[in-house]
Amino acid sequence: MRDYIRRRVLDISEYICSNKATVRQAAQVFSVSKSTVHKDLTERLPSINKDLARKVKRILDTNKAERHIRGGEATRKKYRHNVG
Repeated sequence: MRDYIRRRVLDISEYICSNKATVRQAAQVFSVSKSTVHKDLTERLPSINKDLARKVKRILDTNKAERHIRGGEATRKKYRHNVG
Protein backbone atom coordinates (compact mmCIF):
# COMPACT_ATOMS: atom_id res chain seq x y z
CA MET A 1 0.00 0.00 0.00
CA ARG A 2 1.33 3.41 -0.90
CA ASP A 3 2.30 5.76 1.89
CA TYR A 4 -0.21 8.47 0.99
CA ILE A 5 -3.07 5.95 1.05
CA ARG A 6 -1.92 4.55 4.39
CA ARG A 7 -1.70 8.09 5.82
CA ARG A 8 -5.18 8.95 4.48
CA VAL A 9 -6.66 5.79 6.01
CA LEU A 10 -5.19 6.63 9.41
CA ASP A 11 -6.18 10.31 9.19
CA ILE A 12 -9.77 9.49 8.27
CA SER A 13 -9.95 6.86 11.01
CA GLU A 14 -8.69 9.27 13.65
CA TYR A 15 -11.13 11.92 12.44
CA ILE A 16 -14.08 9.55 12.67
CA CYS A 17 -13.07 8.37 16.15
CA SER A 18 -12.52 11.83 17.55
CA ASN A 19 -15.65 13.39 16.01
CA LYS A 20 -18.01 10.38 15.81
CA ALA A 21 -18.35 11.46 12.18
CA THR A 22 -20.26 9.76 9.43
CA VAL A 23 -18.72 8.46 6.21
CA ARG A 24 -20.33 11.37 4.37
CA GLN A 25 -18.83 13.94 6.76
CA ALA A 26 -15.38 12.37 6.55
CA ALA A 27 -15.54 12.26 2.76
CA GLN A 28 -16.37 15.94 2.65
CA VAL A 29 -13.58 16.92 5.06
CA PHE A 30 -10.93 14.87 3.23
CA SER A 31 -12.22 15.69 -0.28
CA VAL A 32 -12.66 12.07 -1.33
CA SER A 33 -15.73 10.07 -2.28
CA LYS A 34 -17.88 8.17 0.21
CA SER A 35 -16.85 4.98 -1.58
CA THR A 36 -13.19 5.76 -0.96
CA VAL A 37 -13.79 6.41 2.73
CA HIS A 38 -15.80 3.22 3.05
CA LYS A 39 -13.15 1.13 1.27
CA ASP A 40 -10.39 2.71 3.37
CA LEU A 41 -12.20 1.91 6.61
CA THR A 42 -13.56 -1.53 5.86
CA GLU A 43 -10.83 -3.07 3.67
CA ARG A 44 -7.58 -1.21 4.25
CA LEU A 45 -7.72 -0.19 7.92
CA PRO A 46 -7.93 -3.73 9.37
CA SER A 47 -4.62 -4.62 7.77
CA ILE A 48 -3.00 -1.46 9.18
CA ASN A 49 -4.41 -1.26 12.71
CA LYS A 50 -6.89 -3.84 14.00
CA ASP A 51 -7.72 -2.00 17.24
CA LEU A 52 -8.48 1.25 15.44
CA ALA A 53 -10.52 -0.70 12.88
CA ARG A 54 -12.69 -2.11 15.69
CA LYS A 55 -13.27 1.36 17.15
CA VAL A 56 -14.20 2.77 13.76
CA LYS A 57 -16.51 -0.18 13.04
CA ARG A 58 -18.42 0.47 16.28
CA ILE A 59 -18.91 4.11 15.31
CA LEU A 60 -19.97 3.22 11.77
CA ASP A 61 -22.42 0.61 13.08
CA THR A 62 -23.91 3.20 15.44
CA ASN A 63 -24.19 5.72 12.61
CA LYS A 64 -25.87 3.12 10.41
CA ALA A 65 -28.38 2.30 13.13
CA GLU A 66 -29.19 5.99 13.65
CA ARG A 67 -29.21 7.18 10.06
CA HIS A 68 -32.98 7.00 9.70
CA ILE A 69 -33.26 9.45 12.60
CA ARG A 70 -30.75 11.89 11.06
CA GLY A 71 -32.54 11.68 7.73
CA GLY A 72 -35.86 12.49 9.36
CA GLU A 73 -34.34 15.46 11.20
CA ALA A 74 -32.84 16.83 7.98
CA THR A 75 -36.18 16.57 6.21
CA ARG A 76 -38.00 18.22 9.11
CA LYS A 77 -35.52 21.13 9.18
CA LYS A 78 -35.72 21.53 5.42
CA TYR A 79 -39.49 21.83 5.37
CA ARG A 80 -39.75 23.84 8.58
CA HIS A 81 -37.35 26.39 7.08
CA ASN A 82 -39.28 26.60 3.79
CA VAL A 83 -42.72 26.94 5.40
CA GLY A 84 -42.03 30.07 7.50
